[in-house]
Amino acid sequence: MQKVVRAIDPQPGDVFIEIGPGRGALTRPLATRAQAVVAFEIDRDLVPELRATVPANVTVIEGDFLDAPADRLPQSGHIRVAGNLPYNVASPILFKLLALYAAHAPLSDATVMLQREVADRLVAKPGTREFGVLSVLVGHSATVARVLSLPPGAFRPPPKVHSSVVTLQFHAPEPPIRDRQIFAGIVQAAFTRRRKTLANALSAYRSGPPISVAGALAHARIDGRRRPETLSIEEFARLSDVYAGRAALG
Repeated sequence: MQKVVRAIDPQPGDVFIEIGPGRGALTRPLATRAQAVVAFEIDRDLVPELRATVPANVTVIEGDFLDAPADRLPQSGHIRVAGNLPYNVASPILFKLLALYAAHAPLSDATVMLQREVADRLVAKPGTREFGVLSVLVGHSATVARVLSLPPGAFRPPPKVHSSVVTLQFHAPEPPIRDRQIFAGIVQAAFTRRRKTLANALSAYRSGPPISVAGALAHARIDGRRRPETLSIEEFARLSDVYAGRAALG
C-alpha cells in the first residue's frame, strides 16, 4: 500500500474522493496527508468499523458511488480521486468520473487500482488488440499512465488476478467535439462489431435522422474498409462531428 500512496502523492490541500475504502488501508494514509477524504463504501457491514476508526477529516458515505448524486461530492478545493475498482464496475465508474468532469465538477485526477486487463485497455494504442471503447472514451478526456504493476503476491490474501495502478489526468476533450453523446454512440457502435469493417459496423448505428454511412465516411476522410481498432481518437472525433452535422448530408 505504501507504493500506492507514493504514486498518489497526497498533498496537504488535497480533498480526496475515495471509492471502495474497504477497511481503510488506503483511507488512513490519505487522511494523514490530505485536507479531507470523502469515502464511498457499498458494503454496509464495513461502514460502522470504518467510521469508528478513521480520522476526523474522513467522511464515510454508505452507498454505491455510481448512485451518488453530484451534491454528495466535494464541491470545492483541489479534488482528487483514489480507489480500488472491482473489475465488474471499473468501466462504469470511470465513465461516471468523465461525466462529472464534463459537468464541471472540479476533479483534477484519479489514481485507481484495476485488474491488469482493464488497465491494458486504458493505455492501449490504435492498432492493438486491447484498443477499444475504454481506450477512446477515456483517452479523449484524460491522459492515462500506468504507474504500478502488482502481482497477486502483493496482497493478503492473494487474488487470482494481476493488478495495475493507473493515473488519469482529466482535461478538456481533445480534440473538441460537437456532441459528446454522438461521439460515445459512434465509438460504441464501431467496437460492438469490431471484427467487421468500419462501414459495416456503422450500419448498425441508429440515432437521429438517417445518414449515408458511405457519405459520412467520405466527409470524415476515413476509409470504410478499415477496422475500428485502427482509428485514432482524432478520427473518431472527426467522424462523430460529421454525424452531429448530418442534416447537411441528407
